[in-house]
Amino acid sequence: MDKIKHIIFDLGGVILDIDENMAVHELEKRGVDLHLIEGEAFRSIDNRFERGILTAASFRRKVKELVGLPKLSDADFDYIWNAILLDIPRERIQALEEIKEHYHIFLMSNTNEIHYDLYVRDLQLRFGYKQFDDLFDKSYFSFDVHLLKPDPLFFEYILEQQGLKPQETLFIDDSPANIAVARQLGIHTYHIHRDELVRNLFKDGILRPDVALDVDR
Repeated sequence: MDKIKHIIFDLGGVILDIDENMAVHELEKRGVDLHLIEGEAFRSIDNRFERGILTAASFRRKVKELVGLPKLSDADFDYIWNAILLDIPRERIQALEEIKEHYHIFLMSNTNEIHYDLYVRDLQLRFGYKQFDDLFDKSYFSFDVHLLKPDPLFFEYILEQQGLKPQETLFIDDSPANIAVARQLGIHTYHIHRDELVRNLFKDGILRPDVALDVDR
């Protein structure tokens, strides 16, 4: 295996703690039929929003109409939508700062404009970074590049933009589907579980030699 020189991190579930059930609970409180957000209509709306095809205003309107809450304020809608976002632990930021001293690090996230605005504000207020590009060498968000994982084109776009060799690149994500596509492209992978900590994969910012890459876990 060639020496790892570049690391691509997922955001939600890897850097940012999330709980998808929190938004569901908020919708339940308002009497929403949860089958509506499990159906194809919602998935289509959400997919287009995360690819930057829909604006935040259009997304809010379409979802409010779909779930039967047309008079819900935008502020209340965003509160519900952002309920899944929990926290970026300080030690995770510190770990990334150490890792960046030894590797080129990148962020690759399926996300949307409403979520982005919230955790960028958190990044600014708590850690003093104006944007994720100040913490990572470069960050890539699905709504900005109009591509979604696990589309291979998203991975290929980053490799080409940064001139990365797959065999020198490590991808860390909590999704088996995303991991599988990265492997097919020759990128080294680590499928991290929600109960694992990124910092434990490294010692003094360097990938530990006993960390098993490219293994189904």
